[in-house]
Amino acid sequence: MPHAGGVSEDEFRAAMARLAAGVVLVSAYDPEEGPRGEPVGMTATAFMSVSLDPPLVMVSVRDGSRMDELLERQPLWAASLLNDGQRQTADRFSMKGRLNDRLLYRELPHTLGEATGAPLVTDALAMVECRTEQRVPAGDHTLVIARVLSTTLPHAKESGPLVYFRGRYRSLA
Repeated sequence: MPHAGGVSEDEFRAAMARLAAGVVLVSAYDPEEGPRGEPVGMTATAFMSVSLDPPLVMVSVRDGSRMDELLERQPLWAASLLNDGQRQTADRFSMKGRLNDRLLYRELPHTLGEATGAPLVTDALAMVECRTEQRVPAGDHTLVIARVLSTTLPHAKESGPLVYFRGRYRSLA
């Protein structure tokens, strides 16, 4: 069924599937979950640099999602830019209906960010730790704009980015 603008969800989804996007794992620490808190993660492809001065990034989160609820009350979070060997990580954190991210993090090599306490994926292409500065409603999503507090560029093996294109993860090689 077309929206007011005349484009159906299926048509819009098909057109946007032709836009290649980098894949990140957005993470935060939820101090209110469980007796000692819990890490939370979400795979995202709607992540981008916004400004160099000040250094700002943006991620789009679905309204009402666990990450949206957490980032509304927890301003500190991180994003790990996944490499093309980290498809399994992207898949696991994009599963709907999973009960507990703590179990996923047990199997995922990571460290906790010094600035945010958020999990940072080992061997990611880069990691950025952030503090939310603005939340902008946008349809059924919220754009979370954040100041970058720190960056980490691991000295990992040479690998390319994990890319999402036409509904599948791909590599540039």
